[in-house]
Amino acid sequence: MNTETVPVFSSDDTRWQAVVQRDAHADGVFFFAVRTTGVFCRPSCASRAPRRENVEFFATTEAAETAGYRACKRCQPTRLPRDLAIVERACKVLDAHSQQRMTLAQLSDEVHVSPFHLQRLFSRIVGISPRQYQAAQRAGVLRDALQRGRDVTRATHDAGFGSPSRMYDAVPAELGMTPSAYKRQGAGLTVHYTTAATPLGIVIVAATDKGVCKIAFGDDAATLVDQLATDFSQAERLEDAARMEPFVAQIRAYLHGTRERFDLPLDIGATAFQRRVWDALRHIPYGQTRSYSDIAETLGSPRAVRAVANACASNPVALAIPCHRVIGKDGAIAGYRWGASRKETLLHTERTQHATDEIA
Repeated sequence: MNTETVPVFSSDDTRWQAVVQRDAHADGVFFFAVRTTGVFCRPSCASRAPRRENVEFFATTEAAETAGYRACKRCQPTRLPRDLAIVERACKVLDAHSQQRMTLAQLSDEVHVSPFHLQRLFSRIVGISPRQYQAAQRAGVLRDALQRGRDVTRATHDAGFGSPSRMYDAVPAELGMTPSAYKRQGAGLTVHYTTAATPLGIVIVAATDKGVCKIAFGDDAATLVDQLATDFSQAERLEDAARMEPFVAQIRAYLHGTRERFDLPLDIGATAFQRRVWDALRHIPYGQTRSYSDIAETLGSPRAVRAVANACASNPVALAIPCHRVIGKDGAIAGYRWGASRKETLLHTERTQHATDEIA
């Protein structure tokens, strides 16, 4: 999926536009000061926007302070570089100890910050807690080991889990299934599926006994079925139109504008960050959109725009997790896993129906 282009703030005009838009991409690139208040801020500061004629720009906090301005107490511009440096050190420590679990106290000792402050700082900048970061690391190591063909016991050891029981408790949410089933590409699972014609083309809906694991659109059924076979090559795949009809009926109603929400049980794996992004997407109201930056801000991680875009691109269940409601900051449709034209059609349907509902 395409991500937004990060602008270069090389002129006062582009800097002022960043201030107006509270663009977090500009944080650390420059700072703005307000003559009438004597305060300087980050571009993304949530304080009321000043008048343009009262604003001047500085490349560093030191330059702003030398000019006689004091730091804003709300956005704390002087803390940004230090905060990022602390989190970067913490990430490097966790990366270096990926095969052992570090407590928050141990990590705080390594970076010389109190555990409470580190927890808040890490969660705000990275978007997940240090513990979740470590869990995602271990799941990634486990995933790679299983894909290389290692047995589950050896892969468990490589990933740094103290025991198989701890690994089986912690990892299924990351892989979407147990490690053994992941290694066997769904072996032992039964996946029911069907394909159907819709206004967006052919849809395939697949589900395990726990819930829907795939909703995808395409131009022909055979290609979609082949992709399902690749994703679950060792699972028992059963075409069952009758069993899947209630799910398909919800999708058709949604595409015709007669349904705004889904009531579908889901059985999908996700990293901690993906889960947070997908939850944020489900909270975007019908008929509205948000930018990748908006979602990153919602998560408290304004710099995680690309990570948000990657989480949208990895969504396995179209519509149920409405990644189509995320657009470029400039209003552009941007990318969509199932085609930009389908995304445009979805947004048009939602906006039209939403406007009709408001009139009624």
